[in-house]
Amino acid sequence: MYSKILVATDGSELATQAVKTGVQLASELKASLTIVSVTEPLPPIDAAAQAEIGVKDPFAKYEQVVERGALQSLAVAQQLATEAGVDCETIHVKDSYPAIGIVQTAETCSADLIVMASHGRRGLTKLLLGSVTNEVLVKSKVPVLVCR
Repeated sequence: MYSKILVATDGSELATQAVKTGVQLASELKASLTIVSVTEPLPPIDAAAQAEIGVKDPFAKYEQVVERGALQSLAVAQQLATEAGVDCETIHVKDSYPAIGIVQTAETCSADLIVMASHGRRGLTKLLLGSVTNEVLVKSKVPVLVCR
């Protein structure tokens, strides 16, 4: 059925539930598992605002913060896989919009299923542009399992 599963996580509680689902599915199907976390680029307007209040090199500061968050999310996901006896690869995609990073990672690792949460919150961007999940559903060439 599915032999290469990609699970997307942003570290949210809902995303963690999707990770658990992906891990269980990989275990039952004896599929390979890749877990991805995608971090967006710092919007220039935010960088300018940070520089205005005295933050030196706001891009580097931002990268440190999002890198730490992504690695923490991936560590939690990897721990869940390890506890279930499932080997997994973790990938942090930097400076990409989440849906694009998820779909490109699925293509790169030849995933035949993407597992993700239905509502990983992304603030104002979600309200203005729609959810990451909806965008993945539209752009993905492989099936997407959406966990509520």
